[in-house]
Amino acid sequence: MKSRIKLLVVDDHPVVRRGISSCLARQERFAIVGEAADGLEAVRQAKELLPDIILMDIDMPLMNGLAVTELLHRELPNVKVLILSMYSNTDYVLRIIQSGGHGYVLKEASLEELVRAIETVDSGEAFFSPDVARLALNQFVHPTGEGPTLSQLTNREREVLIHIAQGLSNKEIASTLVVGVRTVETHRERIMRKLNIHSVAGLTKFAISKGLIVLRAEHTGKH
Repeated sequence: MKSRIKLLVVDDHPVVRRGISSCLARQERFAIVGEAADGLEAVRQAKELLPDIILMDIDMPLMNGLAVTELLHRELPNVKVLILSMYSNTDYVLRIIQSGGHGYVLKEASLEELVRAIETVDSGEAFFSPDVARLALNQFVHPTGEGPTLSQLTNREREVLIHIAQGLSNKEIASTLVVGVRTVETHRERIMRKLNIHSVAGLTKFAISKGLIVLRAEHTGKH
């Protein structure tokens, strides 16, 4: 009979950590060899216990899960890391792969999916929750290229961006679009978050680079 898969469960929330451990401990193929509540403790226990697989939360005190994964990938290459997260963030997929992680499972996943993920990673393959994998694949099939693109914005957000780049104030934009100032502020916040650009100068540069407005080298004086 194949030896049991040794698991180290890492999560800074005691209830979540113990819940995961309790569920997996009932599976004959698994042995919970330890638990850790933060990144540094995870590293220490990984070196001491040498588990087969670490179930790793991302958001943790002292050292986040991706940093721990990267460190262990260098120092304990035989220990595999399966990331557990509440968020279906496709940005994490590439970061997990780059850090040396072997998979990404949502905490809302069923026990059956988590078991399948552990067994898949143990066999040497990668496992990503279907929802996350589908979103990530869609990004690769329809790449955004280098940096942000216009496709990330709604038509109204593009209108607001053009007015921002033209130097209009929130009040002036609100008057032009016949909406409230607070609505314009909300659009501005969303645009900056989506594009990861947090200054008017940056937004103006982006608008010019995408051909939304034309930058004239000089004013002719004609109206």
